[in-house]
Amino acid sequence: MRKRYALVGAGSRATMFLDAIAGPYASTSQLVGLCDPSQTRMQWHQRRLSKRFDAPAVPMFCPRTFDQMIEQTKPDVVIVTSIDSTHHKYIIRAMELGCDVLCEKPMTTTGPCVRDIFHAIECTGQQLRVAFNYRYAPHTTKVRELIMSGAIGTPMAVDMQWMLDTSHGADYFRRWHAEKHFSGGLLVHKATHHFDIINWWLDSYPQTVFAMGDLKFYGQRAAQQRGHVADYTCSREAPPDDPFRLKWEDHQDQAELYIGPAEDESGYIRDLNVFGEHVTIEDTMAVMAKYRSGVILSYSLIAYSPWEGFRVSVTGTKGRVELYSKHSSHIFSTTIDEDARKLAEQEENRITLFPMFGVPTDVPIPSASGAHGGGDAVLMEQLFSETPPPDPFGRAASHIDGAASCLLGIAANESMASHKPVEVDSLFRLPRQAVNEVAMGWMAKM
Repeated sequence: MRKRYALVGAGSRATMFLDAIAGPYASTSQLVGLCDPSQTRMQWHQRRLSKRFDAPAVPMFCPRTFDQMIEQTKPDVVIVTSIDSTHHKYIIRAMELGCDVLCEKPMTTTGPCVRDIFHAIECTGQQLRVAFNYRYAPHTTKVRELIMSGAIGTPMAVDMQWMLDTSHGADYFRRWHAEKHFSGGLLVHKATHHFDIINWWLDSYPQTVFAMGDLKFYGQRAAQQRGHVADYTCSREAPPDDPFRLKWEDHQDQAELYIGPAEDESGYIRDLNVFGEHVTIEDTMAVMAKYRSGVILSYSLIAYSPWEGFRVSVTGTKGRVELYSKHSSHIFSTTIDEDARKLAEQEENRITLFPMFGVPTDVPIPSASGAHGGGDAVLMEQLFSETPPPDPFGRAASHIDGAASCLLGIAANESMASHKPVEVDSLFRLPRQAVNEVAMGWMAKM
């Protein structure tokens, strides 16, 4: 008997989950309902699934009829890919109506919402899993493997620098993500990925957090201070030579998903000016954290870098591992040599192990293809396969992991506002339960 899934939040992020259900895991999975403010977006997904997988149409519901969707379609699991600030609403209600939940990251955006989600889990006995796909990328998994093997001894310090470029990074400032009450800012929406990787590598959760951040590049005030003029509302209105213009002509499928009727139905404008007054999140952030295990974390996030990727090091009592991951470069000039452009835009992943008192060595990384360093496909197999392969690296993320990663970002937001360190337990006291113990509970029900 196939497991039944309903999905709420029919934006582009839903595609990964819908393709897995209708494609490679159709024999064990079944989509039974869609819920979104826009009929256009839901119909877009229906047409795509029908064309690509010959999938049958499913009933469509608006947010106010979410309960009706559960009652009529009787899903086993609800997939939540809606706006971050609404995650808790659908997680809790789905559980109250007898469903397990699979939630896109971040789990939620505020401390009180974390408490409400944990209360719902306790009261209903339902399961919640958070889709941290970057755990499954070969290079992040390899670092986990090295740490588990004892190659660097006991971890003592982590330093991570994450760069978002002026293409991908800028895109967060066009969308609802740019409004902090919707996304919690990049330290919640985006950095939850990064914090989760660190938590997972260390097998520990954050304890004390201090952060600083500001809006220095995007937004109206910062642009005006630099004398930058961008007097348009939507990027589609920008001049062709504006590097911050979103080229809808190169993304026709996304244009069909978001522009036109979908805007009228939902009120959501997908391509606002990145230098508009709507921007209330930070683009320059630095975080320090101390973990329960005593590890010290230094983390930075820049959203206007010329290149995208990250550098991270984990130093332990027996050595140090360094990971360099370059995703892309934002090159706009038409006069650059094409070979030079391809070289600059090329992805690169490199891991170096530095043993204490020993000779550094480059660590081979298994090859993979696909989104998020090849992690998406591996995650989908773990989520939807009836017999997923064993995972010795403990990559399945429970609700405790989901809370730990977003609470680090929430605590950072609190610290930026108060200019003081924040104890994570003052926001929500995380259980001491082991990560894999909770994850295995979910897998047993699959």
